[in-house]
Amino acid sequence: MALTADEVRHIARLARVALSDEEVERMREQLSGILDHFAVLNDVDTEGVPPTAQSLDLANVEREDAPRPSASPDEVLANAPRREGDYLRVRAVLDT
Repeated sequence: MALTADEVRHIARLARVALSDEEVERMREQLSGILDHFAVLNDVDTEGVPPTAQSLDLANVEREDAPRPSASPDEVLANAPRREGDYLRVRAVLDT
């Protein structure tokens, strides 16, 4: 499925991406190629194939949730860029 340059510009506008005319042409070719690959997949006969979320059988690997000692404040803050006592110092993110 070949996309037009106007369709690529529309997609770029939706994604809020600025493209030059050269980039529009390159994206048109690449996106058209991707859509051609999907068209091939669309032609695959999947009748009788149950929907699946995983192609491999997976089992949950869980560990026992057991309490354990945590690191000391000095160990935790050892790599902090700024600290104030036992706290991590950060810039204000909200105006008051």
